[in-house]
Amino acid sequence: MKKHKKHTNLERRDNDNFAPNEISILGTNCGIISDLVHSVSKKLSNYKLAYFDASHAKYVAENTLSEYTFHHQGNLQITTSGNVNKFEQRLQFAQYDYVFINGNHYQGAKQILVLDEAKEASVLKRLEQLDRIQFVVKLKKDTAYFSFLEEKYPQIKNITCYTIDEVDKIAKHIHNLIQEKIAPVKGLVLVGGKSTRMGQDKSELDYFGKPQKEVAKELLENNNLETFYSVQNSSPKEDEISDKFLNLGPFGGICSAFQKDPNAAWFVLATDVPFVNDVIVQLLLKHRNPSKAATTIKGKDKDFPEPLITIYEPKAYAILLQYLAQGYSCPRKMLINSDVEIVEVDDEFIRNINTPEEFNEAKNELN
Repeated sequence: MKKHKKHTNLERRDNDNFAPNEISILGTNCGIISDLVHSVSKKLSNYKLAYFDASHAKYVAENTLSEYTFHHQGNLQITTSGNVNKFEQRLQFAQYDYVFINGNHYQGAKQILVLDEAKEASVLKRLEQLDRIQFVVKLKKDTAYFSFLEEKYPQIKNITCYTIDEVDKIAKHIHNLIQEKIAPVKGLVLVGGKSTRMGQDKSELDYFGKPQKEVAKELLENNNLETFYSVQNSSPKEDEISDKFLNLGPFGGICSAFQKDPNAAWFVLATDVPFVNDVIVQLLLKHRNPSKAATTIKGKDKDFPEPLITIYEPKAYAILLQYLAQGYSCPRKMLINSDVEIVEVDDEFIRNINTPEEFNEAKNELN
């Protein structure tokens, strides 16, 4: 008998317990853990980092008023009430490249074990949590491994070990762990727009002896990107992604690509920009910044970025959906108001071709 499925089985973002990429630090007191996190974070300032800890206050009155205090330089302090909920935390931490967790309070999917003679009992209590130790940190060079650790994990002495003062080496190890989880880039060519000014489907226009959608797809594929067409068909071919967010134009196409694979970054390319060439594609890939929500092209004399010549990172999906929840379906609005990497090029490279007259002019120039 076929089991009844209540909900659609969607692809999920590859999260750890609380964040896309996290590590808990345990085995010593909270002050040492906090100091280590802050020392390492200074060395990794290119990344978006967070520290997940518990309050050490004995008594906390529940807030009847949630306070959001913004500093003019951009710092934000929030005082509010709430319980730890992994789904809520994953939304809050979706924008971060790495989240450090105080392992004395919360369990992380990966761990750094600090060897502190004074905390042997604490480590024994959390022995089952040490299932993915990335490396060991000793408070003193001659600190011995606890016998129960060697018994439970016979290979523990083979795991990389640092002393607490080797901040540069620890930071480099964390840097490598962040790099390991950087999303691969896939290509998305947007086709099937209404093209009212052109009077025909712009993706089928012939500038180079074949439909422009094929040229755009080959452009991305030649740069080693597995590439799909974004289409409105309900039964797509193997190299197509059908629109699940109907009547939202390119915004819906981008969200549909993320629904198919939320763990990839998507290089989105329109078919009405025939002057985009290999150089532009490679420039965007070269300057890709996975710590930002997106890496986008902007004309030097333009005010705003081009949302349809942009690499959207996995963290962009949650932001796009938040804009949709507010009633906005403009990817440019999301880019303008988010933390993005901007690559400037001459305006000529990103000219939009929207009318038959512009098409004829562009075809003559290109040939």
